[in-house]
Amino acid sequence: MRQIILDTETTGLDPNQGHRIIEVAAVEMVNRRLTGNHLHRYVNPDRDIDAGAMQVHGITPEFLQDKPRFADVAQEFVDFIRGAELIIHNAPFDVGFLNMELRLLEMPLLTTWCDGVTDTLAMAKALHPGQRNNLDALCKRYGVDNTARTLHGALLDCELLAAVYLALTRGQESLSIGLEVRGERAAQAAARARPKPILLQASSEELAAHARLLEAIAGESKGACLWAEGQEGV
Repeated sequence: MRQIILDTETTGLDPNQGHRIIEVAAVEMVNRRLTGNHLHRYVNPDRDIDAGAMQVHGITPEFLQDKPRFADVAQEFVDFIRGAELIIHNAPFDVGFLNMELRLLEMPLLTTWCDGVTDTLAMAKALHPGQRNNLDALCKRYGVDNTARTLHGALLDCELLAAVYLALTRGQESLSIGLEVRGERAAQAAARARPKPILLQASSEELAAHARLLEAIAGESKGACLWAEGQEGV
């Protein structure tokens, strides 16, 4: 099972107002284990960054001046996520921006490249209704160390979200493991309960009676008695 933890940072809140992606990060997880394989790129948006957005992520236009455009990293990005399930916190936000960037390049939309999107914010709201479910709150709730998160950053947020996602879904994993263990124990118990077969040896009288019966069958069938063919090996 290949999953990609994904996050973006942007120039503002709404792609329909011309805001763009300025950072994208994707962290690979296979069979619920981080592989160490990741993709992380800063992107020059060719536009200003809202002051409110800069306060959140701390990325400035000056820092992005020498960075590639999204068009330069788009193919690398879709190749990295190809065929994986995407795990995103507040997925509609990131998916909306990524689809906008792909549309500008006349490339297929995000779900064409991946095997579905899971929104951890929706998961957290279902598990903890009426509570704060942003990434910082979830880190605190599940004991994930986020002391290095003084500003939002796509790569760090992906690593934190990976730990949060594993905590959010640990109950499902435990249930699966529990069912497997119970099934194995049940099979072992059934094997122990099964009675040991008893082997009864035929007496000489019974063997002689059996031989006479085969001779009679052979006579009636004019030598076509199949059981008599292997009689010597019985």
